[in-house]
Amino acid sequence: MSKSIRVDEETHAALASLKGDDETFDDLLTRLLRERREDIRSGAGLWEGSDAPERAREKRREMKRGVDSR
Repeated sequence: MSKSIRVDEETHAALASLKGDDETFDDLLTRLLRERREDIRSGAGLWEGSDAPERAREKRREMKRGVDSR
């Protein structure tokens, strides 16, 4: 069963520019989703064994304190 989705002309043009000559829009969207998942998986565990997670949490707390004080 197929579905239709509405996109504005600007979004359609942006997607069309990413689409290969031999791809359908469905192929394009499937490829983009696959690539996104692969990007996420490849980044998993990059901070393992470092203090980066705690530093990021502290930066986030600092930013929130800055926003709360306004």
